[in-house]
Amino acid sequence: MDKTVSMIKTINAWAFAADREIGEIFRIAHEHDFEAVELTIAETGPLTLGSTEEYCRGLIELANSFAIKISSVASGLGWTYPLTSPNADTIEKGIYAVTQSLAVAKWLGTDAILVVPGGVSASFIPGFEGTSYDVAYDTALNALRRLAPVAERLGVTIAIENVWNKFLLSPLEFRDFIDEIGSPRVQTYFDVGNVLLTGHPEQWINILGKRIARVHFKDFKLSVGTLDGFCDLLDGDVDYPAVISALESVGYDGYVTAEFFNCEADLAKISRAMDTILGR
Repeated sequence: MDKTVSMIKTINAWAFAADREIGEIFRIAHEHDFEAVELTIAETGPLTLGSTEEYCRGLIELANSFAIKISSVASGLGWTYPLTSPNADTIEKGIYAVTQSLAVAKWLGTDAILVVPGGVSASFIPGFEGTSYDVAYDTALNALRRLAPVAERLGVTIAIENVWNKFLLSPLEFRDFIDEIGSPRVQTYFDVGNVLLTGHPEQWINILGKRIARVHFKDFKLSVGTLDGFCDLLDGDVDYPAVISALESVGYDGYVTAEFFNCEADLAKISRAMDTILGR
């Protein structure tokens, strides 16, 4: 990692204390040499499905005051209202959540949202409404086809994340799923750490190629093999030189976001690790 990579060093807002105001998140991110912040949207909190355009404009001004870009908008609502659900009411709530998130992202001046599409099962999410693989595939496909025109009209990409949901388990399937939707505004949010247990991140990157809209950086210890295997950047088994090489080979030069949770005390360490990965 001896050359500088022109990707944008970003931190996810989940890394900060839950009671942090967004302005404080921008300030602290700037102090730790991050160039951008991925904001998070929920049903309650500082950024919600009901946030107004005026409020979002104010957040843009706050970000600009700290020379921080807003990289994207992430949400965990796909676990609550999965687009894979066998329940029609749940799917409609999921479609509403994505639609509102698209509007908020546009008002924030960014062009991508992270979407968890649901899944077949997720034992680490209490009460997750699972289903069979074939139902998950068809319902998610149909929901995302409905959402694609909204994303196209707003100019914001729905970036579907690869997560531990026992769904879209290979890069070939993920690629073909995106292509079946057939919209330039439905792409992938590739999470490096999430794929390590069952695959090779650099291979996924090469196969997904131009379908990658955003990237999450995490690390993972294969010797642990459970949720406890997620660890500090560069302390796990992700081959980051291979990841960077693959990203460069497919022409990706956008936001790379460290995704961590409630770890403000570790921001300096995360920032240094990102610099090492990006050759800075």
